[in-house]
Amino acid sequence: MQQSIQTRKFFSVTALSLTGLFAAITVSVLFFILGYILFHGIRALNFGFFIHLPTPVGEPGGGMANAIVGTVKLLFLASLLGVPIGFFAGVYLAEFGHNRFGFWVRYATDLLNGVPSIVMGIFAYTLIVLPTRQFSTLAGGVALGIMMIPIAVRSTEEFLRLVPRSVREAAFALGIHEWKTIFFVVIPAAYRGLLTGILLDLARVAGETAPLLFTAFNNRVWSRGWMEPTASLPVMIFTYAIAPYEDWHAQAWAGALVLMMLVLVVNGGARLLLPRRRIAV
Repeated sequence: MQQSIQTRKFFSVTALSLTGLFAAITVSVLFFILGYILFHGIRALNFGFFIHLPTPVGEPGGGMANAIVGTVKLLFLASLLGVPIGFFAGVYLAEFGHNRFGFWVRYATDLLNGVPSIVMGIFAYTLIVLPTRQFSTLAGGVALGIMMIPIAVRSTEEFLRLVPRSVREAAFALGIHEWKTIFFVVIPAAYRGLLTGILLDLARVAGETAPLLFTAFNNRVWSRGWMEPTASLPVMIFTYAIAPYEDWHAQAWAGALVLMMLVLVVNGGARLLLPRRRIAV
């Protein structure tokens, strides 16, 4: 008996030590990547990087102001398309999708989530670029928006399912209609998780390059409106990184740092601006 207890303690300590070790390795890799980008990017980062357009090869200075604005525009369009569709589809699956149709929606969502991003770019290229005969911000936003849909669907469904069934039953007991229960009780109860899913969705597509090469393409100047090619940080980083110029390599590191900062600001800012007031039923 004593030997059995000692054996269990040994395996318990061993398993705990291994999980702690692997967790530490994971965190170390994350901080190493962040530190490496910070070390290389901070040296080329200055105020002019945020307000100046790219300069020709050989000329000092320049920045990626157009790419920063272009990235924000693309994410804005992608959110307008992907978040509402994914959110309402996720609400349907969580609340009403316990049938064959819901099964096929989940299956299609999982398949769509596994489609390579370049295929999304080709689809948006066929859907928008070919008919309009031009690359555009709209096409890039649609490509990223389609990529956001499956993540938004699954994250919305999972977080809504975490709301206890007793919350719904309490609302029904008070005579509240089902649709009011969903939108004024269940969704507010899961709003932190839903916001987290949306932010993860944005972070997922913020660094995509392949779809934008087929849709938004690139631009060395400001993009006016939504029907012109636009620069974006991922494409500019890719273009500068493969170029044989040292100053472009430095700016590529700076662009990677700014892209990383953009994701961090979106996550932190959304949590700070999130209203904490109760929603009346």
